[in-house]
Amino acid sequence: MNGVLESRVGGQEGRPGGSRVGRLLPALAWSALGYNVLVILWGAFVRISGAGAGCGAHWPLCNGVALPVSPTLNTVIEFSHRLTSGLSGLLAIALLALALFRSPKGHPVRTGAILSLLLIIFEGLVGGVQVLLGLTATSTNPARGFVQGVHLANTFLLLGALLLTAVWASGGPKLRLRGQGRLGWAVTVAVVSMLVLGMAGAVTALGDLLFTPTGMTPLDTVRQDFSLSTGIIQTLRVVHPVMALAVSAYLLWFAGRVGSRQGNGGSLLEPRRWKTALHALIGVQILAGILNIVLKAPGWMQLLHLFLGCALWLGVVMLCYVAMLARPVTVTAPLPSGARA
Repeated sequence: MNGVLESRVGGQEGRPGGSRVGRLLPALAWSALGYNVLVILWGAFVRISGAGAGCGAHWPLCNGVALPVSPTLNTVIEFSHRLTSGLSGLLAIALLALALFRSPKGHPVRTGAILSLLLIIFEGLVGGVQVLLGLTATSTNPARGFVQGVHLANTFLLLGALLLTAVWASGGPKLRLRGQGRLGWAVTVAVVSMLVLGMAGAVTALGDLLFTPTGMTPLDTVRQDFSLSTGIIQTLRVVHPVMALAVSAYLLWFAGRVGSRQGNGGSLLEPRRWKTALHALIGVQILAGILNIVLKAPGWMQLLHLFLGCALWLGVVMLCYVAMLARPVTVTAPLPSGARA
């Protein structure tokens, strides 16, 4: 993608967003993005497997030591997640160092790399709070739902920052936020609604883990969730699927509106392509959500649903990016018959 973006965004080597930064930086940026998606999925597996308390109420140490001795399976799973998360932090440091070394002052890739590192640090802190407060394993503390939602929102922001860093490292133009008018508001609604939807999804996934659906139909599960004996996490489980329909409708409208804009550069920066991709992702994700409900949220389905959620979020970020670079299509009325050109 690096070469394609650099070749498509022609004549921009003199601009901060189009300066060439070599091949290593974009390769590292794209690799960091892909690696963090895997780390996120592994973190979800830790939650699904119930191994979140595998290191006890200790952080950053594991059961009070740096390297656990004679660990249980849960300890191995949790400790491996901490190691992979630590490596993502090292990747972010390397990405920032290379961005500062290879890119000129004012290049947007520097901003993206700095933001990515800060978000990874916050990601680790939120995970540490979960462990230290005992909001892991089978804990039904309502605070766990809140922390889980914040964790997922930060995860989405991290992936978005890494995506833009990779795009800028590959020659993508600098993003202009001011003067976007109604488009800016539409982009804001798309981004914020996806973050809130993700937070609600994190609470629903937690509810599915702690309170396995037992009814014969989804309606039985809803009745169960709203009984007098249920807690707040279980009651809020229904919010995510309802919100998903509303957010999907808005994103379909949003993608249709911005898909008519003219791209700034080449095929990969054409809003129409990302509109098509987003429509496809929304359709697949809705189908996955329905299957997740029908199958009563098995672990493998939750992982697939989360992966598609990450892909959908990245698609939204990319569509917003190219839309804010593009120009509205203007339709010129044909000249009257016999008029001079």
